[in-house]
Amino acid sequence: MPALAAALVVLVAAGGVGAYVVFGGKTGATSPAGRTAAKSPAAAGAAAGPDVCSMLPKDEADRLVPDAKVSGASRENEYTVVFSCSWANDNISYGEYRRSRLVEVKVEQHVGDGAKTGRAMAQNSFEVERQGAEYGATAKPTWLKEDEKLYQSKVRDIPGVGEGAFAQYTWQRTGKLTWLSFGEALGRVDDFTISVRFQASQQRKDAEILSTDTVQSVTEENALREVSRLIPHFAKGVAAWKARNPGVLAKPDKKESVSSPTPEPTPEATVLAAFPPACQAVTEAATRLVPSPTPRARGLEQGNDSQTECRWLNREIADGDTARIRSVLITTHRFTNRAGELDAPAAKAYFVGQRGSLKGTAGTSIGGITWGRIVEIDGLGEDAFGQYARIRRGEVFAASGTVLVLKGATVVQVDFSGHDRPKDEPTNSPKAVLLPEKQANAGALDMARAYVAELARQPAGS
Repeated sequence: MPALAAALVVLVAAGGVGAYVVFGGKTGATSPAGRTAAKSPAAAGAAAGPDVCSMLPKDEADRLVPDAKVSGASRENEYTVVFSCSWANDNISYGEYRRSRLVEVKVEQHVGDGAKTGRAMAQNSFEVERQGAEYGATAKPTWLKEDEKLYQSKVRDIPGVGEGAFAQYTWQRTGKLTWLSFGEALGRVDDFTISVRFQASQQRKDAEILSTDTVQSVTEENALREVSRLIPHFAKGVAAWKARNPGVLAKPDKKESVSSPTPEPTPEATVLAAFPPACQAVTEAATRLVPSPTPRARGLEQGNDSQTECRWLNREIADGDTARIRSVLITTHRFTNRAGELDAPAAKAYFVGQRGSLKGTAGTSIGGITWGRIVEIDGLGEDAFGQYARIRRGEVFAASGTVLVLKGATVVQVDFSGHDRPKDEPTNSPKAVLLPEKQANAGALDMARAYVAELARQPAGS
């Protein structure tokens, strides 16, 4: 979440399954019927195995899985030496949607068994996998439960890849929890088999958390196209390794490799020399909620999001034996594209994402924070909603009413928070009486209406 959109209480305190059996994943897991444990093959020696993670060009990896976490591993068993790599990102922001992408590759070198060479064993494994895929495309599974569905496409040959390759698409549904689809390709190069999976889906950012609401998973044509484009990279990489290491059994690396994208540095907000005009215009309304406030304005540039924050705060409102804290915080997000033009789709995507995140917390309580339900608000901007939260953690206990408004290329967030406590008690005293829900929500809504109306009167770009 952008720095200026952090929970206002912090600011107050600062004040200052089944589908995988189609093929892939089983080779080497069990011994073929009648096969005994293999002895070490008569090979010329051993060499470091193929680096699977380096076989996929970076531009292709970035296209399919932006900002991927890349994980490589290797292991050996009685029948194969396995080298794998995955490119994964489950949280790709794309407009109003959150995307999930995965490329998973497994390269297996097969060990000879008696008179059978590793090449013969790889060919046998490849043929068994293909037969299983062809059977899956026509069979009607009787083992599925009532709420489960499974579709597997016809096998599609991929010409020009190693000594044979094919692809298949799988679509699976399990009740309301699992909705997925993926393409998978299998190929063979000499004594190696190669499996490549591409899995992708997207869901609206404001969908119910842990639900399949609005989920869209990769289509058959797209999935088959991508795995058919992917597997040649790995077939060529394996062939190149074989050319450098003829008759050699690959040696697994004892260390796993994991690389993640370098996070961008978090920008720091700067105090503005002058109060923004729209904030200045609603100071009177803010003062009705926060008597004798200390105002502050800050600015922040974060990618395509230009933020301004206006705050009115009083941490020591005296009223007899009672001390009060009140705060009004208005954060304005203005979105522009690379050409510097206003970007309404980006604003909507941010708004939808915020609603989705808050919807996931609605009606829950954790770590001293309790969130209320999401309330849709009519007649304010193009879209608006509110939420109440109670926070009993940190150096300041408080409750807040929050309203978010979408208007063109702008998203406005207004927070009104506070508490009452005996004057000699600390700000995180158990005796603090948090701002009631009705009062907090009404105050935030009044400020949101006033501020959005004032923004409409301001000159463009002010």
